[in-house]
Amino acid sequence: MFPDDRIMSAETTQVVVAALLFDQGRLLICQRSPRGRFPNKWEFPGGKVESGETPQDALRRELIEELGITAEIGAEVWSTDHQYPGYSPVRLLFFSVRRYDSVPKNRVFRKILWVNLGDLMLYDFLEADRPLVEQLQSGALSLPA
Repeated sequence: MFPDDRIMSAETTQVVVAALLFDQGRLLICQRSPRGRFPNKWEFPGGKVESGETPQDALRRELIEELGITAEIGAEVWSTDHQYPGYSPVRLLFFSVRRYDSVPKNRVFRKILWVNLGDLMLYDFLEADRPLVEQLQSGALSLPA
């Protein structure tokens, strides 16, 4: 989900999109590789918005690349700005995804898991994702049906 491993210019804010993908009341979470930035941290599937893409188009592309699914992107349900030390700021946009065409397959992550919302805090999420995780686990964030 995070921009590539190069340090970007401080003036540039990279837009990153992520999917809240549901199945039978559970949410799909993904564990990053043990190599690269933020090894073994948990996140939601997604990635960078490329030039000329809308956030929804970028998320559809990323879900095909990462999970092999074609998804109907729903409403934006959360956004946040974050800056990790040594990197340019990112604007994270989280979208609800309730419909997709097949069973997600792990193509790039160390691991993918379906978890109950009440269990989200058991996983070591990326710092930028933690406020959303807290809102989801507590039930304070109401997601569109």
